[in-house]
Amino acid sequence: MVTDKITALRRTALFGELSETELNALSARAVERRLSRGEILFIAGDEARGLYVVVDGAVRASRIGPDGREQIIHIERAPATFAEVPVFDDGKYPSTVTAEEDTIVLFVSKQDVRRLCLEHPLIGLAALKVMAGRLRHCAELVATLSLREVGQRLARLFLEEAMTKGTQTGKGFSVSMPLTSQQIAARVGSVREVVSRALARLQQDGLIVLERRQLTIPDVSALRSYAEAE
Repeated sequence: MVTDKITALRRTALFGELSETELNALSARAVERRLSRGEILFIAGDEARGLYVVVDGAVRASRIGPDGREQIIHIERAPATFAEVPVFDDGKYPSTVTAEEDTIVLFVSKQDVRRLCLEHPLIGLAALKVMAGRLRHCAELVATLSLREVGQRLARLFLEEAMTKGTQTGKGFSVSMPLTSQQIAARVGSVREVVSRALARLQQDGLIVLERRQLTIPDVSALRSYAEAE
């Protein structure tokens, strides 16, 4: 399947305002890469030569702690961009990025992004908005990890998944949860054993129902109240 680079670039917040001519020129220089699930695109500390656009699939940005535990910072799906920060600060990639599933990305060089920012101030403003969103998310992540119990972090994760990918049924919100216990632990900043106990408590309290990787939230308000309790 041939990737429509122009359409992929047009859908992003960064490049959506470019003209057809500029999109054509940029797409001609954008380099496509196809990743298999679990394949690492780059590692934290690698030399950063540009940013990426998610065309299809999803990637996760994470850091590995001193104990070897992975902490997921954020997950990006099409039509997102990622790795914007080192384009502007000349630093290295701040996190390791791995394909969550079979994924197609486009690489856009640092030189092309900077040139476009100089020629089109709106792209610079869009970049600021994207990075401000990243900063806000990181601040929320720090607060969640430091102030919320593991059960509350799980509740927040399940609510996010249900609201973005779930469907309303007669029994509540239902969403497929193909993540393993280890992957869930990486999302909420814990370890598998602790997550398993917290998951069991949520089910015992009737806040969730998990059967064969299908998650159902019978009462969204009750789960949200638990997640946000001080």
